[in-house]
Amino acid sequence: MRALYLKELRSFLSSIIGYIFIAIFLILNSLFLWVFSYETNILEGGTADLRSFFSISPIIFLILIPAITMRSFSEEKRTGTIELLFTKPISDLTIILSKYLAGVTLVLISIIPTLIYYLTVHLLGEPVGIMDDGATMTSYLGLFLVGACLVAVGIFASSITDSQIVAFILAMFLSWFLFLGLDLLAVYSQFGGLDLVFRNLGIMEHYESIQKGVLDTRDILYFISFTIVFILATKLVLQARKW
Repeated sequence: MRALYLKELRSFLSSIIGYIFIAIFLILNSLFLWVFSYETNILEGGTADLRSFFSISPIIFLILIPAITMRSFSEEKRTGTIELLFTKPISDLTIILSKYLAGVTLVLISIIPTLIYYLTVHLLGEPVGIMDDGATMTSYLGLFLVGACLVAVGIFASSITDSQIVAFILAMFLSWFLFLGLDLLAVYSQFGGLDLVFRNLGIMEHYESIQKGVLDTRDILYFISFTIVFILATKLVLQARKW
C-alpha cells in the first residue's frame, strides 16, 4: 500500500492541483483573519483566540476538498485505468485507503503552515500567552478530523461516477449537508425528539464539542466511524462495478 499511497500523493504534489489547494486555503484564511474588515478579523476583534480561523476553515474545506477528491476514481474510470488497478494483486480496500490517506496528507500539509497564526496570536495577547492553548490544540485536531471526514465523502462521490464535475457537485452537496444541513434540520425540525438525532449525526455538533478544549471519546469515535462508513461505502460501489 505504501507504494500506491506515495504514487497518489505525488500525483497531488507533482501537479498544480495540490499547490492550488494549499495556496487557496492559506490565502482565504489570511484575508479573512488579517485583511478584510469583517467580524472574523482578529486584529479588529480584540480577543486573543483563533475562533474565527476555526469557523472559516471548515467552510473553505467544504469547497476545496471536493475539488481535490473529484478525480480520485472518476478519472480512473474515464481513462479506463481503474481496470488495470483491479487486475493488480492488491485489494479494493488498499486502493481506497491509498487514495484516502493521500488526500488526508494534503489536508494536513495545508493546516501545518497555519500554526503561524497560533504563534502570532499567542505573542499579540496581552499579556503574552493569554490565549487558551488547550482549546486551540483540540480545535486543530477537530479541524483535521473534519478534513479527514470530507476526504472520505469526496472519494465516495468520485467512485460513483466517471465525471469529475458530477463527482465535485455530489461531494460538495454531501459535505455541506453532513456538516451544516443536519444541524439546520435539528434547528427547524418539526419531528419532536428527532432534532437531537439530526444534531448528533451532523459533523458540526462534534466539531464544536472538540473546540471547547475537552476531548470526548464519543466525538473521536464519531469521526472515526464516519470515515469508516464512507470508506466501506466506496468499497461497495467498486465491488458492484465488478459484478
